[in-house]
Amino acid sequence: MVNAASPFDAKSFLKHVTEQPGVYIFTGQDGHALYVGKAKNLKKRMQSYFRKSNPSVKTRLMVEKIHHAEVQTTRTESEALLLENNLIKSKRPRYNISLRDDKSYPYIRLEQDHEFPRLTFYRGSRSNPGKYFGPYPSAASVREMLGHLHKTFQLRQCSDAFFRNRSRPCLQYQIKRCSAPCVGRIEADDYAEDLRQAISVLEGRDDILIEELAERMDIASCNLEYEEAVIYRDRIASLQRIRERQYISSGQEDADVVAVAVESGMVCFNVVSIRRGRNLGSRLDIQTNPLDRSPSRLIEDFLPQFFLGTTIPREILTAEKVDNRASLEQVFSLESGYRVAIKQRVRTHRAKWVEAATINAQDRLRQYLSEREQIGGQFDALAKYLQLAETPERIECFDISHTQGERTVAACVVFDQSGAVKSAYRRFNISGITEGDDYQAMSQVIKRRYQRVLENDGQLPDIVMIDGGKGQLRVAAEVFERLQINHLVQLIAISKGPERRSGHEQLHLVDDRVPLVPSSSSPESHLIRRIRDEAHRFAITGHRQQRSKARTTSLLEDIPGIGEKKRRDLLRYFGGIREVKRAGVEELSRVPGISPVLARRIYDRMHVG
Repeated sequence: MVNAASPFDAKSFLKHVTEQPGVYIFTGQDGHALYVGKAKNLKKRMQSYFRKSNPSVKTRLMVEKIHHAEVQTTRTESEALLLENNLIKSKRPRYNISLRDDKSYPYIRLEQDHEFPRLTFYRGSRSNPGKYFGPYPSAASVREMLGHLHKTFQLRQCSDAFFRNRSRPCLQYQIKRCSAPCVGRIEADDYAEDLRQAISVLEGRDDILIEELAERMDIASCNLEYEEAVIYRDRIASLQRIRERQYISSGQEDADVVAVAVESGMVCFNVVSIRRGRNLGSRLDIQTNPLDRSPSRLIEDFLPQFFLGTTIPREILTAEKVDNRASLEQVFSLESGYRVAIKQRVRTHRAKWVEAATINAQDRLRQYLSEREQIGGQFDALAKYLQLAETPERIECFDISHTQGERTVAACVVFDQSGAVKSAYRRFNISGITEGDDYQAMSQVIKRRYQRVLENDGQLPDIVMIDGGKGQLRVAAEVFERLQINHLVQLIAISKGPERRSGHEQLHLVDDRVPLVPSSSSPESHLIRRIRDEAHRFAITGHRQQRSKARTTSLLEDIPGIGEKKRRDLLRYFGGIREVKRAGVEELSRVPGISPVLARRIYDRMHVG
């Protein structure tokens, strides 16, 4: 069973293994950990790996690679669980389920040390002053909630430095997402009231808030203060829309639903966060199933890695049986300071939560498997290369195209994990800038794009790529700061590098002086080039269309005897400049107001050269 070339003697090793609870570590010939596991009885668990009847092919292959094994005993199974979790994170063994160890689940943070406090997106330790709401399962769910709150209550988003240096309201005020406390457009007491209402939403007390606002609306209406009543009406409508998106039960439950799907050697974990009966979103994690574990065993390995070190809900619901449930409940309860229950058999609406989470995990895994060799895996590779906490869901890329400053066109292309989202592509005709100034063009298109997204409550991307170098990156970053989205979106500029060869692209980040240069054969490099090239194609196609249209239209403008009215009549009669070019002298002369002499002049001008 064990590789004959390996010095590891399983029979001799097993003679000295204790029957106490503890942790075992298998190490390969290169000294790296292969697998870390825990056991209530170390001897029995270790013997199971070296039986000839071991049914798992992957387990047998792992055993053949063992060069060294060791055990660490503990007093209880709960202590073994904690030790195993720490060792998996520190050693990153090849055959373990291993989640990203960032533990920086996103929160909404209230910064209270200011006359006009703000709500911000936050990751990291909660030791810093402030009040925290969450954790949320993903960055997208935090951005969505902050977007609702800023649109409804118009709270400030800017940093203190930005706030102190304002002499007039910024763009956020103009698009009605901030009440401009920086320049005194709102009193501190009124701002504090708006903030109180926003906190009520975050704390799940929006039903009480809606009743309160409805009462105020009625009073204002009775007092003929209709403008104030409209404000309350709109705020109630906005809160109702938030509830519609999140509402899933009439209770006040706090629970996480954990589901798992297994297929083709891959596993997908799905954690859905329910707080006060509302769905805050889900967090999906897809990885290999290195030892072909059963769903039950996978959940058992997943739970401590996911929950230890972060906020643990009072209830964890799963469709799979968890063999060491008692130990996990004990550890989670000690970690959180309150009783935590893991429940497998649930009924009514909770059973529907579990079923929905399982279906979503299965659907996401099937989708991933179909895309794994293509763009889905490239997104994961890019996230890993940029050391992002989460795989991006949406990337937007911008490029500028012109000919010596003529007819400047900017293009925005959009990609998600299924590929190009062509329905979301946009072109922008750039005007009012110095001809040929790419920096001004980039600044204009970034502002127009994301101001519109914010005004229409649209979706912000996770990553924005810009075809250009440090200059384009700088002007884009300035617009991001003015729009107060610089902390929500990762900004990257792509340049061709000193040799200007495809495959040697450099990535410029806002806070990094030295550019990143991914390997030309890496998945992330292929993705970057694919998106950049698509943006370039879309931009240059738009520019050529604009240039062709301008040049052909100008042919009519240059003909003596053709004024605005006759030019309009020609285009209307033939349906466009292309048909005008195809027409003969006789056909042209049929247009009212066009004489045979003028028709010949038009024909000759259209066919010159």
